[in-house]
Amino acid sequence: MNARRRFLRVLAMSGLTLGLDACVSSRYLRGTSPGRVVVIGGGYGGVTAARYLKLMDPWLSVTLVEPRDTYLSCPGSNEVIAGIAELSMLERPYAAVCGRLGIDKVNAAAIRLDRMRRRVILADGTEIPYDRMILSPGINFRWNAIPGYDEAASHTIPHAWKAGPQTDLLARQLRTMPDGGLVVVTAPANPYRCPPGPYERASLIAWYLKCHKPRSKILVLDAKTRFSKQPAFERAWRDLYPGMIDWVSSEKQGRLERVDIRNRSVETEFDSFKADVLNVIPPQKAGALAEQSGLTDESGWCPVDPLSFVSSLDPAIHIIGDACQAAPMPKSAFSANSQAKVCAAAVVSILAGERPPEPLLINHCYSFVAAEEAISISGVYAYSAAEKQLTSRSGGETPPASDRRREAVYAKAWQRNFRAGVFGG
Repeated sequence: MNARRRFLRVLAMSGLTLGLDACVSSRYLRGTSPGRVVVIGGGYGGVTAARYLKLMDPWLSVTLVEPRDTYLSCPGSNEVIAGIAELSMLERPYAAVCGRLGIDKVNAAAIRLDRMRRRVILADGTEIPYDRMILSPGINFRWNAIPGYDEAASHTIPHAWKAGPQTDLLARQLRTMPDGGLVVVTAPANPYRCPPGPYERASLIAWYLKCHKPRSKILVLDAKTRFSKQPAFERAWRDLYPGMIDWVSSEKQGRLERVDIRNRSVETEFDSFKADVLNVIPPQKAGALAEQSGLTDESGWCPVDPLSFVSSLDPAIHIIGDACQAAPMPKSAFSANSQAKVCAAAVVSILAGERPPEPLLINHCYSFVAAEEAISISGVYAYSAAEKQLTSRSGGETPPASDRRREAVYAKAWQRNFRAGVFGG
């Protein structure tokens, strides 16, 4: 029986939970010195990884590199845009989780990786050594993918796909829009962060407009032919917002060709649309640090072996969350959380000289279609050793005729528990 299994068996036999006070060090069991693990990125993936490393081995040296004191959550940002919640609802302070578990948080930006020497280089020139690294860099945008739309343009025409000032900008534009106006939302081709996100956004904007500007319309121009939870979303749109939301697929001229910032309009292959509020969600790729460090391939994302989420391009670096290629698992906060737990267990095993256990991962995602109505989707993913990739084991989503109000109750409880499970409090 290997050290990790002995450790878990000791916990099970003693009735202890895997918490800090009750945790017996796996290092004590394996009789080795602790390793140095650096986690870069303080989102749902990075914080979960740092948290579980310390829960699994309190003697492990864990450093979280993240320049902010408070994380702003993307999950929940559509509710802020629709006026259902305040921006402060998205704040996730690091103090509780880092302080309680003894994670060494460095408030600085990592600007470069010295992969040969296994060093993280900070903005002030400080170097942090590591034995293993977990990189959770999130996403960056492909600013050159849409003619007429770049980073400068996003200060006028928001993407609102990263929480913060962009969320507030889109919310303010909706508040000042005239009744009877047109909101245009453009959705990118796969893969991108939060596949159902554009359609939850359209739903909640429709909820706001129905309450405050009922003569207004929403047009969703999509670079895809179908989307996540489509039957449930379309049923909700028919029930709640009849005639208010039009979805146009790439087969029906939904693919974006050009953005005209000055006229607040977009062009497709055969038509153009002038909006009162225009929300352009650009195509995406892995975060800048991953790309600059040579950890992405031609797809723009980071190839990994999901047994341990170790990079296919560097055996000392693990990559989790939105940045990694883990299809068919979607890019979501819950996926990042699930991957982080698997990755943390793998790192502890590797430092002990053991093979990581084969993982079983879960994704579960709620989408609000109104202030008090929601739908959901879930999936279970197993590891294929032969293919070194994940396969879909099972899954399901809210049936179109389900009780959406009950789902909203579950969604709100899930939000609270998920937030507490990652960031504490």
